[in-house]
Amino acid sequence: MARLLLTLILSVFGSLSVAQQSDIPAPDPQLEPPMTLERLADIILAIDEEAQLRGGTIEFTIEDIPVLVVTDPRADRMRAMVPIRSAEGLEAEELLRLMQANFDTALDARYAVAQGRLWGVFIHPLAALEQDQLLSALVQTVNVARTYGQTYSGGAQVFGGGDSNEIYQDLLDELRKGQTL
Repeated sequence: MARLLLTLILSVFGSLSVAQQSDIPAPDPQLEPPMTLERLADIILAIDEEAQLRGGTIEFTIEDIPVLVVTDPRADRMRAMVPIRSAEGLEAEELLRLMQANFDTALDARYAVAQGRLWGVFIHPLAALEQDQLLSALVQTVNVARTYGQTYSGGAQVFGGGDSNEIYQDLLDELRKGQTL
């Protein structure tokens, strides 16, 4: 049931079908408690009841995509990460495109390189993280992994002022060249 909520959220961001119900309780917008590792784990377990908690790390999947959430309550930080590919062989042109996407289409998620891998990541202070922000972060992080090599998008929006709109327009123009109407 909880996966249905995530499916609904993903569909709002432009990638999956509409859901009807969820096991994740809606937070009271007036009085949402600070995020803790325990509360974070409860939300994630409602998404994937097979999630594995090891210390401050939670491993789970969202529609066959592995997700890793790492927390450090003492530093008040959390990081949601999705592995995308080996960083070996990333060329300058692609690295530039990733940086452009970080500016305008990845939204709150980001592309990052660490430990020899390209990742989709979301980083946030732990205590200030609200449930809806977490769900949105998971959606965006999964989406940057899904759209890698294509639209490089965390969702359905493009934050203006970057290069992606021009890149998308160039692609549209190129596709139109081969069309006969």
